[in-house]
Amino acid sequence: MPRRQTAKLACVSALALALGCATASAQGVGATDPTLGIPLPEQPALVLPDAVPSAAAKDEPGMVTGAVTPSARPLGNLLEPDAANAADEPDEALSLDIPEIELPPIDPVLRPALAPQPLPAPAPVQAAEPNIPLPEMPALVLDLPPGSELAGEITLRSAEALALPRLAERERGEILAAYEATGNRPLWIKDKGWSEAGRRLVAQIGRAEEDGLRASDYPLPVFEASDKGSLAEADVRLSALAVLYARDARGARVDPRRLSRNLTPTLYLPSATEVLSELAGAGDAGVALAAYNPPHESYRRLKAKLAEQRKRIDDTPLVRIPAGPALKLGMRDARVPLVRARLGLGPTEEPVFDRSTATAIATFQKRAGLPATGILGAQTLAALGTPATARGEQDLIAQMERWRWLPADLGAAHIWVNIPEYRMRVYRGGSVALDARTIVGKPTSATPVFSHLMDHLVVNPSWYIPPSILRKDVLPGLAADPDYAAKRGYVVTRGKNGSISVRQPPGERNALGWVKFMFPNDHAVYLHDTPNRRLFATDKRAYSAGCVRVDNPFALADQLLGPEWTQARLKGLIGKGERTIRLTEKMPVHLVYNTHVVDAEGKLSTFEDLYGFHRLVRQALEQRS
Repeated sequence: MPRRQTAKLACVSALALALGCATASAQGVGATDPTLGIPLPEQPALVLPDAVPSAAAKDEPGMVTGAVTPSARPLGNLLEPDAANAADEPDEALSLDIPEIELPPIDPVLRPALAPQPLPAPAPVQAAEPNIPLPEMPALVLDLPPGSELAGEITLRSAEALALPRLAERERGEILAAYEATGNRPLWIKDKGWSEAGRRLVAQIGRAEEDGLRASDYPLPVFEASDKGSLAEADVRLSALAVLYARDARGARVDPRRLSRNLTPTLYLPSATEVLSELAGAGDAGVALAAYNPPHESYRRLKAKLAEQRKRIDDTPLVRIPAGPALKLGMRDARVPLVRARLGLGPTEEPVFDRSTATAIATFQKRAGLPATGILGAQTLAALGTPATARGEQDLIAQMERWRWLPADLGAAHIWVNIPEYRMRVYRGGSVALDARTIVGKPTSATPVFSHLMDHLVVNPSWYIPPSILRKDVLPGLAADPDYAAKRGYVVTRGKNGSISVRQPPGERNALGWVKFMFPNDHAVYLHDTPNRRLFATDKRAYSAGCVRVDNPFALADQLLGPEWTQARLKGLIGKGERTIRLTEKMPVHLVYNTHVVDAEGKLSTFEDLYGFHRLVRQALEQRS
């Protein structure tokens, strides 16, 4: 067979063999995309005609037939072999030298898609580990704050513990806040009983009667030591009682402004927060609680007198006097023998309310703090039915209560005006630097009770008549007498709105005298001189419209102004026009109402209840019981 035809036949056979293998491979079991793992579409069958060379193929030039094998020989002219060698060489396979094609490296990112990685071999099954016991762990120890075990019970029992009638909502809230600030831990309970601070508080509250307070107002809690709830409730209840005690000791039992518009002291009532903070941080909680009582020496003397009074055995004959109409001098009544027996007077032939009986009644009224009228009225009858010892205790307690109205610090130097005593004193370093008589307000125009600061004085003052006197005296006088103002040296000024103001210019007839001492206040009262000095010679000196007249005003000015303002210099200003002088240091002024005073020797002095303020306080305290 010619070499060219043989080559053609070999090429066709190789192509048919390759296509047949591809078809079989596409239709076989493995016809699946190796990357995506999905079956490939079925390929159509390749149909080839019989591999018989056509006539055209026989004569087609350039066709090379035969086996193709790589060769290392240099590639020559395949189509036109060397003619000299063609006739001599026998038919043999044609060898072609085809150089290897050098491909670029495969992108690592595309490598998995091009060559799927084999699945990892399953991990070998390991044998179960043996059951090894864990080592024993040490016990967990928590160091809790002391009292934490009662925190939950305090939270649950607080509302019940604070259910006291006189404990206001504000104080309850402050007590709860104080416990919350400490994690609701107890303040006075330790272990299963009172702590040292708790015992001292309980002891001081138990002695409330010694300070004229009422023990029944502070019922101490009783608890079961083994009951956490009982312990928690007792702790909170003791806090509430301590707050009540401290506030009562500072004057919370009676609101003086409810008793009279002329009782306007500034009460210094501590908050529950302040009390608990003070007591919890004190070295001795009992001493700290007792310190809320007045610290003044005069108060301590009254306290000692109260203890002395309670030791006495009351031997006053108790005679029941029936109620009836008021008895006055000269009246006949079947009760007169009983009244005389009660007062320790001898019997009489006739049941007449005579002068000796009226005098004895007046003396009793003065001791009892009642108006010494000598008339047996309802109040005097009630006082006669009270044992002398009990009545004396009530008087001392009422006076001690008024000491609670004063500030704890009166001032190293201060002015003290005791209204029922008609006296004014200047204290310096605890000693009396000046003692002078005073004139105070009439019962219808009472001198008010309060404390303030004196800051200046006025020489040659004008007197602006207060509205109360204007309405009561001046306006009716002007209406009755056109010369009423001129006769008294008054200057009348009429305002655009029809109002009238009346002023008395400075002068020797001025109602304020030559000097007035000012401490501006809501009552518009002050200390001043007076042109009517003869009134100082009387025993009862309640004549003013509310201000306090001083017997020796220039001696008082000498105490206030210091050495640069001598009395001679101050008097040299008289008659030269109104002059204001400021004090270099403000001086505290205390207008007080002390009807019962105990001196340094323990002697009790009583003064008339001029305005009935003492009686009002005593009745208010009795009604609270």
